[in-house]
Amino acid sequence: MSELRKILYADDEADLRRIVSMVLRKLGGFEVELCEDGAQALAAAERFAPDLILLDVMMPVMTGPEALSKLRENEATAGIPVAFITAKVRPQDLEKLKSGKRIGVLTKPFESEMLSDQVRALWEELSAEPMD
Repeated sequence: MSELRKILYADDEADLRRIVSMVLRKLGGFEVELCEDGAQALAAAERFAPDLILLDVMMPVMTGPEALSKLRENEATAGIPVAFITAKVRPQDLEKLKSGKRIGVLTKPFESEMLSDQVRALWEELSAEPMD
């Protein structure tokens, strides 16, 4: 298994993007690419070639689940582990989001100090899953 180095993060909330990016860069040592919506994430994913993609669920232009569907259709991005970041914590919502291979969920709000460790642990779990 390779090492987690590059993370693509899509969220329409600028303040949250800034905080998450700062935490992942400074505490986690990751290279982070930021996007404002799912459509930008699709364009950036092939160019940036992240090890992990973090998608907010509710975004304008293209939601996280819509972006995931498109990512899985593209041969270049189909195998990249994806984690949704969401405030939806009802069990049925979480199960629906996690249905599929290499898909995880991180719930908002989260502890900034622990985010890098949570992301790394989730990536290790997801990247170990076979795609088929």
